[in-house]
Amino acid sequence: MKIIQSSKLRSFITGAILVAGLSFTTHAAAQERSFLVDLNSKVVTEIEGANGINDASQVVGASPFAGNYSHAFITGPHGAGMRDLGTLGGNSSTAIGINNGGQVTGWSESASGDVRGFITGPDGAGMRDLADLGGGSGGATGINNAGQVVGWGSTSARAQHAFITGSNGEGIKDLGTLGGSYSQAYGINNAGQAVGVSPLPGGHEHPFITDPGGGGMRDLGTLGDDYGFARGINDVGQVVGESLTSGGALHAFITGANGMDMRDLGTLGGNYSRAYGINDAGQVVGESSLSGEHARAFITGPDGSNIMDLNAMVSLPQGVFLTLALDINNAGQVLAMGVVPEPEIYALFLAGLGLMGFMVRRKKMSAFSLEQRPLL
Repeated sequence: MKIIQSSKLRSFITGAILVAGLSFTTHAAAQERSFLVDLNSKVVTEIEGANGINDASQVVGASPFAGNYSHAFITGPHGAGMRDLGTLGGNSSTAIGINNGGQVTGWSESASGDVRGFITGPDGAGMRDLADLGGGSGGATGINNAGQVVGWGSTSARAQHAFITGSNGEGIKDLGTLGGSYSQAYGINNAGQAVGVSPLPGGHEHPFITDPGGGGMRDLGTLGDDYGFARGINDVGQVVGESLTSGGALHAFITGANGMDMRDLGTLGGNYSRAYGINDAGQVVGESSLSGEHARAFITGPDGSNIMDLNAMVSLPQGVFLTLALDINNAGQVLAMGVVPEPEIYALFLAGLGLMGFMVRRKKMSAFSLEQRPLL
């Protein structure tokens, strides 16, 4: 883990947009990294494999382990002191979410090789296997402060359904679908409202929200065309994700309280955007294209106002830029992905940067990332 002091971090009022996606023609000699961006202290910290953050600035994710495997990890405050969480008996594990008590959730291989969801105790202690929906496999994606976990798993009929657990990961409830063949849950708030995606009877994927406790799955609708995907929810019930507009463009959205009144967040000037996370003030983070293949991470002001480029708020070494933002907490800290030059090129930059001493390590994306579905 290395820290970069950012002397040119601008006021959050002017905002920043994290743009996702690489320009492979312009940045062919680049590698991907993950960073903790603190908009208050003006510090950027590289944390390999980061996926989620809580209000105490503890970070979770997956880090390379012996034999080309990965293990889930948790850090202390401000991303310091990475600790291996182990596995459920198999070779690999990945941590996806963390609550303010330090309970962690994600997925792990079991001793038999199945993919299983897990929960830990406070501060990442004691990884425990979650129940499944009858099909023997699953994975977890979100957790609230009561320890209610959401994710998806295979049913006894071999369908893939979203689930929610009770407090501390006890018990499990099938959330059903919007009428189609499957569902997946990606986020949960402290009221126990879950959000995710499920196809309608006709096969078109739509975002959903549930009532507290996982009851009453409801279609959130779209921005005009017949596709949408919900990824995050705050304690007010504001939901974020992406949807096709009536013109066929993919745009990030935010809703009002309780998932009502979906609103287009726009882009940074390009043709697409996606939203990944939201805090209780309604600040949204995600990715957006600038033009053509170029993309950057974004952040908004409160209530999804004023989409902005996060790179404009941070001073980074030459050739390094932030491409997407995965998560944001209530303390103004953002988890972001970025690209850096290949090590040989990067070493030349470091020679000119002197005391900055910014050293990078390769980030390996989780096999259970936000853009992947497990083979259940």
